[in-house]
Amino acid sequence: MRVPLHTRMILGVALGAGAGLVAHLTLGEDVRLASFIRLVARPAGQIFLRLLFMLVIPLIFSALALGVAGIGDVRRLGRVGLRTLAYTVVVSTVAVLLGVGLVNLLRPGEGMSDELRARLTAGAAERAAGITGGSAPKAGWDLLVQIVPDNPLKAAAAGDMLAVMFFSLMIGVGLALTSTEPARRFQEALEGLYDVTMRLIGMVISMAPYGVAALLFTLTAELGFEILVQLARYVGVVVLALALHQFVVYSLAVRFLGGMSPVRFFRGVQEAMLTAFSTASSNATLPTALRVAEQNLRLPPQISRFVLTIGSTANQNGTALFEGVTVLFLAQFYDVPLSLGRQLLVVFVCILGGIGTAGVPAGSLPVVALILGMVGVPVEGIGLILGVDRFLDMCRTTLNVTGDLAAAVVVAHGEEAHTGVRH
Repeated sequence: MRVPLHTRMILGVALGAGAGLVAHLTLGEDVRLASFIRLVARPAGQIFLRLLFMLVIPLIFSALALGVAGIGDVRRLGRVGLRTLAYTVVVSTVAVLLGVGLVNLLRPGEGMSDELRARLTAGAAERAAGITGGSAPKAGWDLLVQIVPDNPLKAAAAGDMLAVMFFSLMIGVGLALTSTEPARRFQEALEGLYDVTMRLIGMVISMAPYGVAALLFTLTAELGFEILVQLARYVGVVVLALALHQFVVYSLAVRFLGGMSPVRFFRGVQEAMLTAFSTASSNATLPTALRVAEQNLRLPPQISRFVLTIGSTANQNGTALFEGVTVLFLAQFYDVPLSLGRQLLVVFVCILGGIGTAGVPAGSLPVVALILGMVGVPVEGIGLILGVDRFLDMCRTTLNVTGDLAAAVVVAHGEEAHTGVRH
Protein backbone atom coordinates (compact mmCIF):
# COMPACT_ATOMS: atom_id res chain seq x y z
CA MET A 1 0.00 0.00 0.00
CA ARG A 2 1.20 3.52 -0.81
CA VAL A 3 1.71 5.57 2.36
CA PRO A 4 -0.16 8.92 2.12
CA LEU A 5 1.98 12.04 1.80
CA HIS A 6 0.85 13.55 5.10
CA THR A 7 1.78 10.33 6.90
CA ARG A 8 5.22 10.36 5.28
CA MET A 9 5.53 14.04 6.20
CA ILE A 10 4.82 13.23 9.85
CA LEU A 11 7.40 10.43 9.72
CA GLY A 12 9.92 12.85 8.22
CA VAL A 13 9.21 15.34 11.00
CA ALA A 14 9.56 12.67 13.70
CA LEU A 15 12.74 11.15 12.26
CA GLY A 16 14.42 14.47 11.48
CA ALA A 17 13.56 16.13 14.79
CA GLY A 18 14.22 12.96 16.81
CA ALA A 19 17.57 12.27 15.19
CA GLY A 20 18.56 15.91 15.57
CA LEU A 21 17.71 15.92 19.29
CA VAL A 22 19.66 12.71 19.85
CA ALA A 23 22.64 14.13 17.94
CA HIS A 24 22.43 17.37 19.93
CA LEU A 25 22.39 15.52 23.26
CA THR A 26 25.07 12.96 22.44
CA LEU A 27 27.49 14.81 20.16
CA GLY A 28 26.90 18.47 21.06
CA GLU A 29 29.77 20.51 19.61
CA ASP A 30 31.50 17.45 18.09
CA VAL A 31 33.21 18.28 14.81
CA ARG A 32 31.72 15.16 13.20
CA LEU A 33 28.18 16.48 13.75
CA ALA A 34 29.13 19.90 12.39
CA SER A 35 30.63 18.26 9.31
CA PHE A 36 27.53 16.11 8.74
CA ILE A 37 25.29 19.16 8.98
CA ARG A 38 27.51 21.19 6.64
CA LEU A 39 28.07 18.48 4.04
CA VAL A 40 24.84 16.43 4.12
CA ALA A 41 21.83 17.72 6.06
CA ARG A 42 21.96 21.42 5.17
CA PRO A 43 22.65 20.90 1.42
CA ALA A 44 19.80 18.36 1.21
CA GLY A 45 17.38 20.85 2.77
CA GLN A 46 18.59 23.69 0.56
CA ILE A 47 18.16 21.61 -2.60
CA PHE A 48 14.52 21.04 -1.61
CA LEU A 49 14.01 24.78 -1.08
CA ARG A 50 15.71 25.65 -4.38
CA LEU A 51 13.36 23.27 -6.19
CA LEU A 52 10.43 25.20 -4.73
CA PHE A 53 11.95 28.53 -5.78
CA MET A 54 12.60 27.21 -9.27
CA LEU A 55 8.82 27.03 -9.77
CA VAL A 56 7.85 30.33 -8.14
CA ILE A 57 8.09 32.49 -11.28
CA PRO A 58 5.89 30.30 -13.55
CA LEU A 59 3.43 29.71 -10.68
CA ILE A 60 3.01 33.38 -9.78
CA PHE A 61 2.88 34.51 -13.40
CA SER A 62 0.28 32.01 -14.57
CA ALA A 63 -1.85 31.93 -11.38
CA LEU A 64 -2.12 35.71 -10.94
CA ALA A 65 -2.77 36.36 -14.63
CA LEU A 66 -5.46 33.66 -14.79
CA GLY A 67 -6.98 34.76 -11.48
CA VAL A 68 -7.39 38.35 -12.66
CA ALA A 69 -8.59 37.20 -16.10
CA GLY A 70 -11.27 35.12 -14.37
CA ILE A 71 -12.37 37.99 -12.18
CA GLY A 72 -12.29 40.01 -15.39
CA ASP A 73 -15.77 38.68 -16.01
CA VAL A 74 -16.56 41.76 -13.92
CA ARG A 75 -16.98 43.55 -17.25
CA ARG A 76 -19.72 41.16 -18.34
CA LEU A 77 -21.25 40.28 -15.00
CA GLY A 78 -21.18 43.85 -13.70
CA ARG A 79 -22.33 44.16 -10.11
CA VAL A 80 -21.75 40.49 -9.20
CA GLY A 81 -18.12 40.63 -10.28
CA LEU A 82 -17.47 43.97 -8.61
CA ARG A 83 -19.00 42.82 -5.33
CA THR A 84 -16.98 39.61 -5.44
CA LEU A 85 -13.76 41.52 -6.08
CA ALA A 86 -14.46 44.11 -3.38
CA TYR A 87 -15.37 41.47 -0.81
CA THR A 88 -12.25 39.42 -1.64
CA VAL A 89 -9.88 42.37 -1.21
CA VAL A 90 -11.49 43.70 1.98
CA VAL A 91 -11.84 40.38 3.81
CA SER A 92 -8.37 39.19 2.75
CA THR A 93 -6.96 42.45 4.10
CA VAL A 94 -8.80 41.94 7.40
CA ALA A 95 -7.46 38.36 7.59
CA VAL A 96 -3.83 39.35 7.06
CA LEU A 97 -4.06 42.32 9.46
CA LEU A 98 -5.61 40.05 12.10
CA GLY A 99 -2.79 37.53 11.77
CA VAL A 100 -0.05 40.17 11.70
CA GLY A 101 -1.60 41.91 14.72
CA LEU A 102 -1.68 38.70 16.76
CA VAL A 103 1.96 37.92 15.93
CA ASN A 104 3.01 41.40 17.01
CA LEU A 105 0.93 41.09 20.19
CA LEU A 106 1.85 37.56 21.28
CA ARG A 107 5.41 37.44 19.84
CA PRO A 108 5.56 33.65 19.33
CA GLY A 109 9.01 33.79 17.69
CA GLU A 110 10.72 35.39 20.68
CA GLY A 111 12.02 33.82 23.87
CA MET A 112 15.09 32.03 22.52
CA SER A 113 18.35 32.55 24.37
CA ASP A 114 20.80 34.99 22.82
CA GLU A 115 23.47 32.29 22.51
CA LEU A 116 21.24 29.91 20.57
CA ARG A 117 19.90 32.71 18.39
CA ALA A 118 23.44 33.76 17.49
CA ARG A 119 24.28 30.19 16.51
CA LEU A 120 21.09 29.93 14.49
CA THR A 121 21.54 33.16 12.55
CA ALA A 122 25.24 32.69 11.86
CA GLY A 123 25.51 32.49 8.09
CA ALA A 124 21.73 32.10 7.67
CA ALA A 125 21.27 35.26 5.62
CA GLU A 126 24.03 34.23 3.21
CA ARG A 127 22.56 30.75 2.80
CA ALA A 128 19.10 32.27 2.20
CA ALA A 129 20.47 34.63 -0.44
CA GLY A 130 22.09 31.64 -2.11
CA ILE A 131 18.70 29.94 -2.30
CA THR A 132 16.59 32.86 -3.51
CA GLY A 133 19.14 34.73 -5.61
CA GLY A 134 17.21 37.93 -4.86
CA SER A 135 17.44 40.83 -2.48
CA ALA A 136 15.02 42.70 -0.28
CA PRO A 137 13.10 45.47 -2.04
CA LYS A 138 13.72 49.16 -1.56
CA ALA A 139 11.47 51.31 0.59
CA GLY A 140 9.29 54.40 0.13
CA TRP A 141 8.93 55.98 -3.28
CA ASP A 142 11.79 53.87 -4.63
CA LEU A 143 9.66 50.80 -3.88
CA LEU A 144 6.67 52.33 -5.71
CA VAL A 145 8.79 52.97 -8.79
CA GLN A 146 10.45 49.56 -8.53
CA ILE A 147 7.10 47.75 -8.61
CA VAL A 148 6.68 48.74 -12.29
CA PRO A 149 9.29 46.76 -14.26
CA ASP A 150 11.04 48.29 -17.25
CA ASN A 151 11.98 44.74 -18.30
CA PRO A 152 9.86 41.86 -16.90
CA LEU A 153 12.44 39.23 -17.85
CA LYS A 154 15.20 41.15 -16.09
CA ALA A 155 12.96 41.52 -13.02
CA ALA A 156 12.31 37.77 -12.97
CA ALA A 157 16.02 36.99 -13.35
CA ALA A 158 16.88 39.41 -10.53
CA GLY A 159 14.27 37.91 -8.19
CA ASP A 160 12.26 41.17 -8.11
CA MET A 161 8.98 39.46 -7.30
CA LEU A 162 6.89 42.61 -6.79
CA ALA A 163 7.68 43.61 -10.36
CA VAL A 164 6.83 40.10 -11.59
CA MET A 165 3.52 40.25 -9.72
CA PHE A 166 2.69 43.65 -11.23
CA PHE A 167 3.45 42.38 -14.74
CA SER A 168 1.31 39.28 -14.09
CA LEU A 169 -1.59 41.42 -12.92
CA MET A 170 -1.31 43.60 -16.04
CA ILE A 171 -1.35 40.51 -18.27
CA GLY A 172 -4.49 39.35 -16.44
CA VAL A 173 -6.16 42.72 -16.98
CA GLY A 174 -5.22 42.63 -20.66
CA LEU A 175 -6.69 39.14 -21.04
CA ALA A 176 -9.89 40.24 -19.34
CA LEU A 177 -10.30 43.17 -21.72
CA THR A 178 -9.31 41.35 -24.94
CA SER A 179 -11.85 39.07 -26.57
CA THR A 180 -9.92 37.97 -29.65
CA GLU A 181 -9.25 34.35 -30.52
CA PRO A 182 -5.43 34.70 -30.19
CA ALA A 183 -5.94 36.14 -26.68
CA ARG A 184 -8.03 33.10 -25.74
CA ARG A 185 -5.32 30.79 -27.08
CA PHE A 186 -2.74 32.67 -25.00
CA GLN A 187 -4.97 32.22 -21.95
CA GLU A 188 -5.15 28.50 -22.71
CA ALA A 189 -1.34 28.44 -22.93
CA LEU A 190 -1.18 30.08 -19.48
CA GLU A 191 -3.58 27.42 -18.18
CA GLY A 192 -1.22 24.79 -19.58
CA LEU A 193 1.76 26.47 -17.89
CA TYR A 194 -0.20 26.57 -14.62
CA ASP A 195 -1.11 22.88 -14.91
CA VAL A 196 2.47 21.86 -15.67
CA THR A 197 3.82 23.99 -12.81
CA MET A 198 1.32 22.49 -10.37
CA ARG A 199 2.29 18.99 -11.47
CA LEU A 200 5.97 19.81 -10.88
CA ILE A 201 5.17 21.36 -7.49
CA GLY A 202 3.35 18.15 -6.64
CA MET A 203 6.49 16.20 -7.54
CA VAL A 204 8.63 18.48 -5.37
CA ILE A 205 6.17 18.29 -2.48
CA SER A 206 6.28 14.49 -2.76
CA MET A 207 9.94 14.80 -1.74
CA ALA A 208 9.00 17.03 1.19
CA PRO A 209 9.37 14.27 3.84
CA TYR A 210 13.08 14.04 2.99
CA GLY A 211 13.52 17.81 2.79
CA VAL A 212 11.64 18.28 6.08
CA ALA A 213 13.75 15.60 7.78
CA ALA A 214 16.98 17.27 6.61
CA LEU A 215 15.86 20.79 7.57
CA LEU A 216 14.52 19.77 10.98
CA PHE A 217 17.59 17.65 11.71
CA THR A 218 19.75 20.70 11.07
CA LEU A 219 17.64 22.92 13.37
CA THR A 220 17.22 20.46 16.24
CA ALA A 221 20.85 19.27 16.10
CA GLU A 222 21.98 22.89 16.47
CA LEU A 223 19.31 24.13 18.91
CA GLY A 224 17.95 21.11 20.78
CA PHE A 225 14.50 20.92 22.38
CA GLU A 226 14.01 24.69 22.49
CA ILE A 227 13.12 24.75 18.81
CA LEU A 228 10.05 22.56 19.43
CA VAL A 229 8.74 24.98 22.06
CA GLN A 230 8.92 27.81 19.53
CA LEU A 231 7.07 25.64 17.01
CA ALA A 232 4.22 24.94 19.44
CA ARG A 233 3.80 28.67 20.11
CA TYR A 234 3.65 29.35 16.36
CA VAL A 235 0.95 26.71 15.79
CA GLY A 236 -1.09 28.17 18.65
CA VAL A 237 -1.03 31.67 17.16
CA VAL A 238 -1.98 30.45 13.66
CA VAL A 239 -4.91 28.39 14.97
CA LEU A 240 -6.10 31.28 17.17
CA ALA A 241 -6.00 33.73 14.24
CA LEU A 242 -7.85 31.30 11.95
CA ALA A 243 -10.52 30.66 14.60
CA LEU A 244 -11.12 34.37 15.21
CA HIS A 245 -11.49 35.05 11.50
CA GLN A 246 -13.72 32.01 11.00
CA PHE A 247 -16.18 32.59 13.80
CA VAL A 248 -16.01 36.37 14.36
CA VAL A 249 -15.26 38.02 11.01
CA TYR A 250 -17.38 35.66 8.90
CA SER A 251 -20.25 35.77 11.42
CA LEU A 252 -20.28 39.57 11.21
CA ALA A 253 -20.04 39.46 7.41
CA VAL A 254 -22.96 37.07 6.84
CA ARG A 255 -25.09 38.81 9.48
CA PHE A 256 -24.63 42.45 8.51
CA LEU A 257 -23.62 42.18 4.85
CA GLY A 258 -25.41 38.97 3.92
CA GLY A 259 -28.61 39.29 5.97
CA MET A 260 -28.31 35.70 7.23
CA SER A 261 -28.10 34.29 10.73
CA PRO A 262 -24.57 33.03 11.50
CA VAL A 263 -26.09 29.95 13.14
CA ARG A 264 -27.98 29.08 9.97
CA PHE A 265 -24.90 29.78 7.86
CA PHE A 266 -22.51 27.54 9.80
CA ARG A 267 -25.12 24.80 10.11
CA GLY A 268 -25.61 24.90 6.34
CA VAL A 269 -21.92 24.84 5.40
CA GLN A 270 -20.66 22.28 7.92
CA GLU A 271 -20.45 19.54 5.26
CA ALA A 272 -18.22 21.72 3.09
CA MET A 273 -16.09 22.62 6.12
CA LEU A 274 -15.53 18.95 6.97
CA THR A 275 -14.66 18.14 3.35
CA ALA A 276 -12.19 21.05 3.23
CA PHE A 277 -10.56 19.96 6.49
CA SER A 278 -10.14 16.37 5.35
CA THR A 279 -8.86 17.12 1.82
CA ALA A 280 -6.88 20.34 2.51
CA SER A 281 -7.90 21.44 -1.01
CA SER A 282 -10.27 24.25 -1.98
CA ASN A 283 -10.48 22.87 -5.51
CA ALA A 284 -11.39 19.36 -4.30
CA THR A 285 -14.08 20.84 -2.03
CA LEU A 286 -15.67 22.95 -4.80
CA PRO A 287 -18.37 20.40 -5.81
CA THR A 288 -19.50 20.05 -2.18
CA ALA A 289 -19.45 23.82 -1.67
CA LEU A 290 -21.62 24.34 -4.76
CA ARG A 291 -24.13 21.81 -3.51
CA VAL A 292 -24.48 23.22 0.01
CA ALA A 293 -24.71 26.78 -1.37
CA GLU A 294 -27.72 25.88 -3.51
CA GLN A 295 -29.43 23.25 -1.33
CA ASN A 296 -28.69 24.37 2.23
CA LEU A 297 -28.18 28.13 1.91
CA ARG A 298 -30.71 28.51 -0.94
CA LEU A 299 -28.48 30.83 -2.94
CA PRO A 300 -29.22 31.54 -6.63
CA PRO A 301 -27.12 29.16 -8.78
CA GLN A 302 -25.86 31.79 -11.21
CA ILE A 303 -24.34 33.75 -8.31
CA SER A 304 -23.05 30.88 -6.17
CA ARG A 305 -21.39 29.16 -9.14
CA PHE A 306 -19.56 32.30 -10.21
CA VAL A 307 -18.46 33.35 -6.72
CA LEU A 308 -17.43 29.87 -5.55
CA THR A 309 -15.57 29.01 -8.75
CA ILE A 310 -13.58 32.24 -8.66
CA GLY A 311 -13.19 32.03 -4.88
CA SER A 312 -11.62 28.56 -4.95
CA THR A 313 -8.56 30.23 -6.44
CA ALA A 314 -8.83 33.96 -5.75
CA ASN A 315 -10.46 34.23 -2.29
CA GLN A 316 -7.93 32.43 -0.09
CA ASN A 317 -8.37 34.30 3.21
CA GLY A 318 -6.90 31.51 5.32
CA THR A 319 -3.88 31.21 3.08
CA ALA A 320 -3.21 34.96 3.15
CA LEU A 321 -3.52 34.98 6.96
CA PHE A 322 -1.21 31.97 7.30
CA GLU A 323 1.43 33.53 5.06
CA GLY A 324 1.45 36.77 7.06
CA VAL A 325 1.72 34.99 10.42
CA THR A 326 4.47 32.69 9.13
CA VAL A 327 6.65 35.47 7.72
CA LEU A 328 6.45 37.58 10.89
CA PHE A 329 7.00 34.56 13.14
CA LEU A 330 10.16 33.61 11.27
CA ALA A 331 11.32 37.24 11.33
CA GLN A 332 11.00 37.17 15.13
CA PHE A 333 12.58 33.72 15.25
CA TYR A 334 15.67 34.87 13.35
CA ASP A 335 15.65 38.27 15.06
CA VAL A 336 15.19 40.12 11.77
CA PRO A 337 13.49 43.46 12.56
CA LEU A 338 10.70 44.41 10.17
CA SER A 339 9.69 48.06 10.07
CA LEU A 340 6.08 49.12 9.70
CA GLY A 341 6.71 49.68 6.01
CA ARG A 342 8.10 46.16 5.57
CA GLN A 343 5.15 44.69 7.47
CA LEU A 344 2.75 46.58 5.22
CA LEU A 345 4.67 45.16 2.26
CA VAL A 346 4.13 41.68 3.71
CA VAL A 347 0.39 42.41 4.03
CA PHE A 348 0.21 43.59 0.42
CA VAL A 349 2.05 40.57 -0.99
CA CYS A 350 0.00 38.18 1.16
CA ILE A 351 -3.22 39.62 -0.28
CA LEU A 352 -1.85 39.07 -3.79
CA GLY A 353 -0.67 35.63 -2.68
CA GLY A 354 -4.25 34.84 -1.67
CA ILE A 355 -5.24 35.45 -5.30
CA GLY A 356 -2.28 33.63 -6.83
CA THR A 357 -2.03 30.62 -4.51
CA ALA A 358 -3.17 27.28 -5.83
CA GLY A 359 -6.17 25.72 -4.09
CA VAL A 360 -4.36 22.42 -3.52
CA PRO A 361 -2.54 20.96 -0.50
CA ALA A 362 0.70 22.84 0.30
CA GLY A 363 0.02 25.31 -2.54
CA SER A 364 1.06 28.29 -0.39
CA LEU A 365 4.57 27.05 0.43
CA PRO A 366 6.27 28.59 -2.66
CA VAL A 367 4.62 31.94 -1.89
CA VAL A 368 5.77 31.82 1.75
CA ALA A 369 9.32 31.12 0.59
CA LEU A 370 9.04 34.00 -1.89
CA ILE A 371 7.94 36.53 0.77
CA LEU A 372 10.67 35.42 3.17
CA GLY A 373 13.28 36.09 0.52
CA MET A 374 11.76 39.49 -0.28
CA VAL A 375 11.95 40.86 3.27
CA GLY A 376 15.34 39.39 4.13
CA VAL A 377 14.26 36.55 6.44
CA PRO A 378 16.36 33.36 6.08
CA VAL A 379 14.35 31.07 3.82
CA GLU A 380 15.64 27.88 5.41
CA GLY A 381 13.34 28.62 8.36
CA ILE A 382 10.53 27.26 6.22
CA GLY A 383 11.78 23.82 7.23
CA LEU A 384 10.40 24.46 10.70
CA ILE A 385 6.99 25.32 9.24
CA LEU A 386 6.87 22.33 6.91
CA GLY A 387 6.86 20.04 9.94
CA VAL A 388 3.36 21.17 10.95
CA ASP A 389 2.09 22.42 7.60
CA ARG A 390 -0.28 19.51 6.93
CA PHE A 391 -2.39 20.26 10.01
CA LEU A 392 -2.30 24.02 9.42
CA ASP A 393 -3.12 23.46 5.74
CA MET A 394 -6.27 21.56 6.75
CA CYS A 395 -7.26 24.42 9.10
CA ARG A 396 -6.64 27.25 6.64
CA THR A 397 -8.39 25.40 3.80
CA THR A 398 -11.47 25.16 6.02
CA LEU A 399 -11.29 28.93 6.44
CA ASN A 400 -10.81 29.43 2.69
CA VAL A 401 -13.91 27.40 1.78
CA THR A 402 -16.02 29.00 4.49
CA GLY A 403 -14.91 32.40 3.19
CA ASP A 404 -16.00 31.50 -0.34
CA LEU A 405 -19.46 30.54 0.92
CA ALA A 406 -19.68 33.70 3.03
CA ALA A 407 -18.77 35.72 -0.06
CA ALA A 408 -21.56 34.00 -2.01
CA VAL A 409 -24.05 34.91 0.74
CA VAL A 410 -22.93 38.56 0.77
CA VAL A 411 -22.97 38.93 -3.02
CA ALA A 412 -26.37 37.22 -3.34
CA HIS A 413 -27.84 39.50 -0.67
CA GLY A 414 -26.45 42.54 -2.47
CA GLU A 415 -28.04 41.44 -5.74
CA GLU A 416 -31.34 40.81 -3.98
CA ALA A 417 -31.29 44.30 -2.46
CA HIS A 418 -30.41 45.88 -5.82
CA THR A 419 -32.97 44.05 -7.95
CA GLY A 420 -35.70 43.65 -5.33
CA VAL A 421 -36.03 39.96 -6.28
CA ARG A 422 -35.98 37.54 -3.34
CA HIS A 423 -34.37 34.13 -3.84
